[in-house]
Amino acid sequence: MSAAAIGLRQSMATIHGWLGLLAGWILFTMFLTGTASYFRPEITQWMQPEIRPAAVSPSQAAGAAVRRLNADGPDDVQWYIYLPDDRTVATRAFRLLAPGPDGKPQRGPGEITLDPATGADLHARDTRGGEHFYRFHFQLQLPHPWGRWLAGLCAMFMLGAIISGVITHKRIFADFFTLRWNKGQRSWLDAHNVSAVLALPYHAMITYTGLITLVAMYMPWPVAANYAKPLAFAEAAYGLPAEGEASGRRAPLVDVAALVRDAEGRWGKPATRLVVRHPNDAAATVTVSRHTRGSINARTPSITYDGATGRVLAVAPDAGPALSTAGVMLGLHIAGFAGPALRWAYFALGLTGAAMVGTGLLLWTTKRRRPNAAPFFGLRLVERLNIAVVAAFPIGMAAYLLANRLIPAQAQGRAATEVSAMFWVWGILSLVQLARPARRAWAELFALGALAWAAIPIVDAATTDRGLFHALATGDMVFAGVDIATLVIALTLALAAWRASRRPPAPKGRRTTAPRQEQLVHA
Repeated sequence: MSAAAIGLRQSMATIHGWLGLLAGWILFTMFLTGTASYFRPEITQWMQPEIRPAAVSPSQAAGAAVRRLNADGPDDVQWYIYLPDDRTVATRAFRLLAPGPDGKPQRGPGEITLDPATGADLHARDTRGGEHFYRFHFQLQLPHPWGRWLAGLCAMFMLGAIISGVITHKRIFADFFTLRWNKGQRSWLDAHNVSAVLALPYHAMITYTGLITLVAMYMPWPVAANYAKPLAFAEAAYGLPAEGEASGRRAPLVDVAALVRDAEGRWGKPATRLVVRHPNDAAATVTVSRHTRGSINARTPSITYDGATGRVLAVAPDAGPALSTAGVMLGLHIAGFAGPALRWAYFALGLTGAAMVGTGLLLWTTKRRRPNAAPFFGLRLVERLNIAVVAAFPIGMAAYLLANRLIPAQAQGRAATEVSAMFWVWGILSLVQLARPARRAWAELFALGALAWAAIPIVDAATTDRGLFHALATGDMVFAGVDIATLVIALTLALAAWRASRRPPAPKGRRTTAPRQEQLVHA
C-alpha cells in the first residue's frame, strides 16, 4: 500500500471521526424521530383513541367537510381540507378567516378534526400525535428557520461522514461479515461498520434526499432572482392558478363531492386534498390534489375548478425533469408511497442509522480511554453527552407517549404539555446521570427506558378500551402494532441495560505489537 493511499485514508478517517462527533448527537435524535415518522398517521391514531375508523370515499368526506365549514364560515377566505385515506381516519380542515372590521387578519380556530361521514366535529384529546416526531426530525423544536438550518448542517456533516467513511473502509465487504463480541473497542468498531455497511445505500439516499428536500431554503437566490414572490414561483413551477381576489358577488359553492369524483376519474387515483378559495363568491375556486398512493413522486398533480360553475379552470401540467426529480427525491425520503412491508423495511433501516451514529459516538470514547489513566475533560464531556442522548432521549420519547395517556383528555393545552413532558424528562435525566458513575448511568438509564416503553401498553390498556389484547381480538392492528412495537423497544433496551451492567472483560495481552492497518486508519 502506498504512503499516499495511507495518507488519504488516514485523512478521511480523521474527517469521518470529527464530522460524526460534532453532528452525532443531533443526528441520533433525527434518526430516531425520523424513523418513528414513517408511522406518523398510525401514531396519531393511537394518540387519539376516541376516534374510530369510518371508511368513506374521499368525495363523501369532501362533501361532508364543506357542508360543515360552510355552516360556520361561509365568508371565509380559504379552506384547506385533508381527506382521510387507509391510514388516517378523520378529515382535517383549516380555515383562513376574512379580515375583521379593522381590516386586520383574524386568527382561525386551528386544526378542525371532522367525522368523514357526517362532517361533525370529532371530540378527541388534543395532541400533536406523530406530527411531533416528524417536525422534530427536521426542525429540532427550534424557531423557524434555525431548526431547519441546523438540521441541514448536520445532514451535510452526515453526507461528508458517509463519503469519508467509505474511503476509509477498504475492507467494506469484509466488514459486513465481521462482528466480534466482548472485544471492547473492536466490538464497537465492528458494530459501527456492520450497521453502516448493512444499510449504506439507504443512509446515502436518506441523507442526500433530506438535503435536497430543503435545498430551496438553503439556497433561495435562484428563485429570488427570477420571481418577485415565492408564490409566483410556486404558481409557475406547479401550474397553480393565480390567487385572485373575491368578486364581491354572492354565488353558492357547487357540489365539491362531484368535483372530487371528476378529478379521480381523470387520474384513476384517489384525491387527498382540497383548497377552496373565496367560497360562496362568484370568483370561488376549488383545487383538488391527487393522492401519492402508487407514485414515488411526492408532488402530485392537481385540477382547479370554478367554484361557482364547476368548470375546469386549470390542469397542472406534467412536471418537467427537474421538478419530477425533486418530487421523487422527496418521495424517497418520506416514503409516502410505501406499503406496509416497505414501510417496515424503511423503519428497520432507520434504526440501523441510529445504531450507526450511536456506535460511532461510543467508539470515539472507547478508543480514547486508556487503562489506569484518568479520562481527560473532552473524553468525560463526550461520554456524558453520549449518555444524555443515546440513553436518555428514548426515555423522553416514551414520556411523550405516556403523557398522552396520563394527562386528562379534556385538559387545556394538553398537546403542548405532552411535548413538554418529553423535553422535561429528557432534560432532567440528562442532568441526573451526571451524579452517577458513567457505567452505572448507562445501565440505569437503559433499564429505566425499558420500564418506560414496557409501561406504555400497560397504561394504554388501563386508560382506554383499546388495549393490546382487545386490539388483537378485534383486529385493530394499528393499536396492536403500536403496543407490540413498544414492547420490542423495551426488550431491546432491557438487553442493552444487561450488557451495560456487565463488567468489561479483563484486557488480554496482544499477540502482535503492530496493529492492523485497517484499524489504525479507522482510528
